[in-house]
Amino acid sequence: MLKMNAVGLFVNDMNTMVSFYRDVMGMTTDWNGDANAELYSGEMRLIMYSRQNFEVMTAKTYTYPGNLNGTMELSFDLPTFDEVDIEYQRIVAAGATPVFPPTNEPWGQRTSYVADPDGNLIEISSFGGK
Repeated sequence: MLKMNAVGLFVNDMNTMVSFYRDVMGMTTDWNGDANAELYSGEMRLIMYSRQNFEVMTAKTYTYPGNLNGTMELSFDLPTFDEVDIEYQRIVAAGATPVFPPTNEPWGQRTSYVADPDGNLIEISSFGGK
């Protein structure tokens, strides 16, 4: 049976994206400049590979989303609503593109969205309340 074990991103610039997810989003990595990178947040694994290298490897050309990528999201969960506000402000101040400010949703979640340097959407949210 298949088991999903990671999410992969094909990125414009490995240095920029690894730095963002490591330094801003707090993921861990031992990336040393290789063609691919693995980053971790707890049990979650995020892999990155440059778009250019992927096209060489597969001998195909791909179309990539521009600006904000509404195809998918990466979601980071926090224990409390207050932490959503704090982290949203910190992450935007560190260079993420603000997309949707912290908002209480009718289903009991406080959620917000930013975008990484490639325009991938990142949800910062909590179901924990105050």
